[in-house]
Amino acid sequence: KLNIDVDIVQHGVEGLSYLLTESSKLMISEIDFQESIHVLEFSDELNQLLLQLYLDNRKEIRSILSELAPKLPSYHSLEWRLDVQLASRSLRQQIKPAVTLKLHLNQNEEQTAQVLQTDPSTLLHLIQQLEQALGEMKTNHCRRIVRNMK
Repeated sequence: KLNIDVDIVQHGVEGLSYLLTESSKLMISEIDFQESIHVLEFSDELNQLLLQLYLDNRKEIRSILSELAPKLPSYHSLEWRLDVQLASRSLRQQIKPAVTLKLHLNQNEEQTAQVLQTDPSTLLHLIQQLEQALGEMKTNHCRRIVRNMK
């Protein structure tokens, strides 16, 4: 009916849905939204229609996006054990430590357990990496990103 190629219509719909979902994810203000679409050089009337469409539907879009987000497991408890092999038949004096972790997780009202085993040096490296990640969360850059995600 429009006498327009199907690909053009499809790309237009995809672009519009991308604009609305990303704007809703970031909860950008009216002014920021207008500045974002001003670059597209649409008419003022179309810009106002897009702004009104965004304002009318952003809460509904956010609720749909939150339902589509994967439900990640959450921490419940942790059990650990240190095993040390002191000798074997072929090697009388050896020390081979191993740390076994049993991680209990909650997911969708169900409790699951994951068993992990590692050597102490790898565990120390993992701890250092996690502490570094926690330290990075305290930087101003990360705080700004987290604040904008909410």
